[in-house]
Amino acid sequence: MNSRRTFLKGAVGAAAWWTLPSVAGSITDLTGMTLKRASELVRTKQASPVDLAEACFKQIDRYNAPLNAFITITRDKAMIAAREMEAEQQRGKWRGPLHGIPIAIKDNIDTAGILTTGASELFKDRIPTEDADVIRRLKNAGAVILGKLNLHEFAYGGTTTVSYYGAAHNPWALDHQTGGSSGGPAAALAADLCFGSLGTDTAGSVRIPGSYCGIVGLKPTYGRVSNRGVIPLSWTLDHTGPMAKCVEDAAILLKVIAGYDERDPTTVDVPVPDYARALKTPVSRLRLGIPRKPFFDDVDPEVAKAVEAAIDLLKKMTATATDVQLPPAGNPADVWAPEIYAYHATWIQESPEKYQAATRTAILRAKDANAAAYAQARRNVDLARREIKNVFSQVDLLVTPTMKRPAPLIANDAGTPRAVIGGNPGGNTAQFDVYGIPTISIPCGFTTSGFPIGLQIAGAHWAESTVLALAYAYEQATESHTRHPKLS
Repeated sequence: MNSRRTFLKGAVGAAAWWTLPSVAGSITDLTGMTLKRASELVRTKQASPVDLAEACFKQIDRYNAPLNAFITITRDKAMIAAREMEAEQQRGKWRGPLHGIPIAIKDNIDTAGILTTGASELFKDRIPTEDADVIRRLKNAGAVILGKLNLHEFAYGGTTTVSYYGAAHNPWALDHQTGGSSGGPAAALAADLCFGSLGTDTAGSVRIPGSYCGIVGLKPTYGRVSNRGVIPLSWTLDHTGPMAKCVEDAAILLKVIAGYDERDPTTVDVPVPDYARALKTPVSRLRLGIPRKPFFDDVDPEVAKAVEAAIDLLKKMTATATDVQLPPAGNPADVWAPEIYAYHATWIQESPEKYQAATRTAILRAKDANAAAYAQARRNVDLARREIKNVFSQVDLLVTPTMKRPAPLIANDAGTPRAVIGGNPGGNTAQFDVYGIPTISIPCGFTTSGFPIGLQIAGAHWAESTVLALAYAYEQATESHTRHPKLS
């Protein structure tokens, strides 16, 4: 396997950006950098935003066809933005760590003047006139948008095999799933097509593909990041969060997109810390909680071995580790199914043929949802979000496998809708959307066949800094995050 770390140790030179190729080496070397490292090169004028964008597009040209990660590539717009960021820097303006950094976006997040399709024929010609709040924040921070990424249609599934634009393919083995619904972002990051991304997570959609593709996926606290301008799956459970090559990159992205949005009723006006600085917080006093049931039941032996090894290491780094029991989360499908039907009710009746078969079946299944059952399920979410606070009076963080099994074959998927993920024996993610607590998936090893394994860490509401600190401490003590898939 190639190593980001090996390259990064030798990539730094003293040349100005116009002599960059002799310093930084090949295009693959440039795109193999972390977001933080690329930002340092731009800030010190060893690389320009144009260099980075051109490198990403060459990587996209080479590898996107087999991966099918992008739905829309915005080459012309991106190069204009990159030149603008370069000109700003030449005038002495610096917007921060995302200045001139190429980013790609899941295609259910609105981008003004750029197709936002939800991976559906229904929206294949939909061009928003206004950016989502998170896109506005990214642009203000200087990010360069490369394009829009593939997903499970309308984010209603965990595989990214159900898409009007075709299945996304896992860079570690093209015949295997990326996970979903944010499969395009995970594939693009694992294959170094971009330096960072945004995904959405209603039942695990940044963490499932994070685990399957060996990248970092962070679901923030419900209300930490605005969902305004995101095509909804479930207003009650939707979260928007960063996807990245490493924990530090995720912290940088979260700092930019987090914050109160007065036009989004789900956001809460809570101060946003400096997450990158919080990474250095000591973890020796943290108390770990291990919820064995049901998260460790029926786990693949190789996944179990890797996760138990990770927990053993974390025990040495922290104060205590205690088995805990989490409050019931109910069946989140009882919430998200009626809510997605409410959003799609008119379209699904007028143009059912424009939905993929599995998506259409799943949405129509919710048509006759019982109002009393939905009201009770929605009430149960409120109770679960209150009761989870009691767990964090005993511990600071929770640790589980992200997924119980490595990425399955694409051929094994029959268009499974997201509605099964909460009860799927392979998934450990949906409960944390119900609790609304910050939860991250980070690489913690590989199977003997070379597939990534994810470790899931969750914290109390608004405790992203604590989650990130432990994830970073673990990452710095291990090597899994430095491995690349072998692309050809």
